[in-house]
Amino acid sequence: MTDVTVPPGRRRLARLAFLAAGAAVAVVLVAAGVRAGVGLVLVGGAGTAIALAGAWWFLAHRGVLRWLAGTLVLLAPLAVTVLYVQARLVWVVVVCALLWSVALACGRRALTAGAGKRRPAESEVPPPRRPYLIMNPRSGGGKTGRFGLPELARGLGAEVCVLDGSQNAAVLARRAVDDGADLLGVAGGDGTQAVVAGVAAELGVPFMVISAGTRNHFALDLGLDRDDPRRCLDALTDGVEVRIDLCTAGDRVFVNNASFGAYAEVVQSPAYRNGKTRTALGLLPGLLVGPRAATLCLRAGGDWLAGAQAVLVSNNPYGSGDLAGLGRRPRLDSGALGVLAVTVRNAADAAGLLRGRRRSDAVYLRTATEVVITADTLSLPVGVDGEAVTMATPVRCAVRPRALRVRVPRHRPGVRPPRPELGWKRLRELALS
Repeated sequence: MTDVTVPPGRRRLARLAFLAAGAAVAVVLVAAGVRAGVGLVLVGGAGTAIALAGAWWFLAHRGVLRWLAGTLVLLAPLAVTVLYVQARLVWVVVVCALLWSVALACGRRALTAGAGKRRPAESEVPPPRRPYLIMNPRSGGGKTGRFGLPELARGLGAEVCVLDGSQNAAVLARRAVDDGADLLGVAGGDGTQAVVAGVAAELGVPFMVISAGTRNHFALDLGLDRDDPRRCLDALTDGVEVRIDLCTAGDRVFVNNASFGAYAEVVQSPAYRNGKTRTALGLLPGLLVGPRAATLCLRAGGDWLAGAQAVLVSNNPYGSGDLAGLGRRPRLDSGALGVLAVTVRNAADAAGLLRGRRRSDAVYLRTATEVVITADTLSLPVGVDGEAVTMATPVRCAVRPRALRVRVPRHRPGVRPPRPELGWKRLRELALS
């Protein structure tokens, strides 16, 4: 039955995606011949599989084997390229790559064209009378000072506390509300945002985010301007209020995510902040396949999963395709935790991740209102919004629906739809509608 609600533009994009994909296959078969064309595809597939296996061995081993694996990752695509050059088929590969790029771009555009930008329900509120803002001068490489945020905020009537490294943000926030503050705000990293957000929710005052951190994931999902944190101060004079979910891991509040297993172990290392890549490469072999490999079990709703190496519990699910909590969340008010667990034991599992997280046997993906993480130890390292802590097991994660009132500027960039995972079945339905 034809779906008359599908806009013609989306239907045309879906059909163009299939046309471009079919043309890519036709170019190979016509230019190289059917037999040679099949061989060309098999050689490319073999090169990809070898490179993936090499990548897994590089992460999971140390010493000579690691560097041999790294060499394999580099040589596999080079060898495939040399074979194509000898067969005088490089132009075919270039044309196919361009056609596949068109197919993927059209397919994703067709799947997201109807999504649009989504904003949570906004409430009209009067400007705060006594806003209190906590600013970390070290966050984001010194964005607070570089953009002159303390002076600008004071000019708008806010009381500003610039942290000196010895103060406790939660204590400062509580004291400010006791003294009459009717809004709490933070210019700093997501970890500090989470601490003060928990106080704001508990004491029933609105919270304000200023995007002065390094990555500003929370600000991104609130639709704030991450390039110019000064625009966030507009919430003091022309703001609206939205309600979003707040989550807890044990007794800690988080606004983005709590991570367990391999990632949390890396964050826990004292050397992590001074050398993230070097620290991760040094610890991953033991965490993935060595004696320190995580043995995590989780209960999400009525489901049980044992043996995961890494678990990410997020405040609302991330958009498709994100395996590390570095992407976007389409909404922050669904009243659900996003649950993502990864178990990669060999190269086949690693390669399976490329099929897309929803179709890989190595990935467990759910939503729930409560998640319980257990391990074969009495305590467990946890990364709470990027901050390293240790918690007694089991660790209970829960969502508090719409518990946080957030004051945001009336005029702000908004939240773009996340890049979708390309589902050819759904794309076919669009093309045939």
